[in-house]
Amino acid sequence: MSGFELACQASCRLGECPVWLADREQLLFVDVTGRRLHLFTPRSGALASLALEEDIGFVAPARSGGFIAGLRSGIWLLDEVGHKRLLLAHNPADPLTLRFNDGGIDVQGRLLIGTIDETRREGRAGLYRLDPGKLTEIASGLMTSNGVAFAPDGRTLYHSDTPRFVIYQRDYKPLTGEVGDRRVFARLDPKAPDRGRPDGAAVDRDGCYWSALYEGSRLNRYDPAGRLIGEYPLPARCPTMPAFGGADLKTLYVTTARAADGSGGGLYALQVETSGLPHQSFDDESFLP
Repeated sequence: MSGFELACQASCRLGECPVWLADREQLLFVDVTGRRLHLFTPRSGALASLALEEDIGFVAPARSGGFIAGLRSGIWLLDEVGHKRLLLAHNPADPLTLRFNDGGIDVQGRLLIGTIDETRREGRAGLYRLDPGKLTEIASGLMTSNGVAFAPDGRTLYHSDTPRFVIYQRDYKPLTGEVGDRRVFARLDPKAPDRGRPDGAAVDRDGCYWSALYEGSRLNRYDPAGRLIGEYPLPARCPTMPAFGGADLKTLYVTTARAADGSGGGLYALQVETSGLPHQSFDDESFLP
């Protein structure tokens, strides 16, 4: 495979959050505003879908089974088929204008998850750490919290603010979930013709950060120092988030959103030389009754 190819035409309005489920050899992903949970089986090409009752911005497997999900109303545990099981935290803001968005699981199984300010004006979104019984805000004043990912040793946290064209890097303490001050990791040019801006992301075994550029028709690969070391064009204008999958974690899957001209919304795949990191599962034991 010399370039990204269509793996599945999922017809998503806003495809997001791909997660490789190694034990199932399947890829889980969502259609945020299409309100669907998708499960793709690469071996057969089959796509199974579950309709949801509200927008879903994030999903990941839970250690005791089922999934954790960031829905518009709050953070929920879902059962194995995607039905609501337990509310872990309410949306900390007005759900009419803010919803949960991109997130990530650290090496301890802790969830960090951001929100999106859908007014696109006030910058009221934030990045949160989920602890038993509470949400702790670790970054505020964001427009769209995105790109949450961790370095291979778990000691560096990445996150982006998409409409502001910037990716941040912070020191991170996996044992406690404490974060250091943010520093700019990479900044894109808002005056570029394509206005490609950093959406979801994934980190490979070399510690490089792969960022999907929304409306940029490509993924950028940055080394741990923030140097751009690769650009990977995609036959869709609005890539949203990558994830490494396959038995060797060398298949890079990318979700996409439907562009203004109606194109996009499919799932794409590319064989790469460097493998990704196994996806962490959420440690839900301390949250269960």
